[in-house]
Amino acid sequence: MPSSRSLLGAMVKVKPPRVRDARSTRGRILRIATEEFAARGYDGARIDAIVKRCRMSKNLLYHYFDGKEALFIEVMERAYAAMRTRQNEVTLTGRDPAGDMRALVLHMVQHFVEQPEFISLLATENLHKARHIRKSKVIADMFNPLIGTLKRLVRQGQQQGVFRADADWIDVYISISGLASYFVSNRYTLSTVLDVDLTSSARLKRRLQHVPEVVLSYLCNMESPSKRVRRTTKRALPKT
Repeated sequence: MPSSRSLLGAMVKVKPPRVRDARSTRGRILRIATEEFAARGYDGARIDAIVKRCRMSKNLLYHYFDGKEALFIEVMERAYAAMRTRQNEVTLTGRDPAGDMRALVLHMVQHFVEQPEFISLLATENLHKARHIRKSKVIADMFNPLIGTLKRLVRQGQQQGVFRADADWIDVYISISGLASYFVSNRYTLSTVLDVDLTSSARLKRRLQHVPEVVLSYLCNMESPSKRVRRTTKRALPKT
């Protein structure tokens, strides 16, 4: 006859061993690490804080990542991958360079608005002079499609006589990035000194309209720089 202890043991439901989802665990680490690096910068972020928020041990984190630098590089890779995904969502006609450029610029602005952490990550990486992303084996490849698209649109617009002949795709990209990111990265100080809420939906809507217009106003201005200077100078001269 079985003892009371054995009967009690049989009644107790034994929990199955917990199976760790490696992909989910890596994703959680990267998500929380992104928040920590964006909020505190590379130097200020601490592995201790990350594992505490992840509710795991350091040993487990180091099972997935070799160290703080390796973790940060993957955080940056994840951020650039999100930007590439956004760019891949753009539907381009291939026939209307001005319309396609407007769509591309709009998506770039929307990405910065929806991912302000990306701007913070870029800021801390620039303090380190891009030391970490240069070690990445994938970021350059992720960025190439955007570069290729921008080059093609500028060249196509020039060939069709829609864009000015002296437009340079590098200048265009830097201008788009600056116009798209500056009002996000400085939204709190600008809101204070300008006495306006730049985070309001109305202001964001205006910005989404304004940036593509500025870019296209430059690209579609067919007058040569020297001619513009002569015309401006002539208009500024006092009448005799």
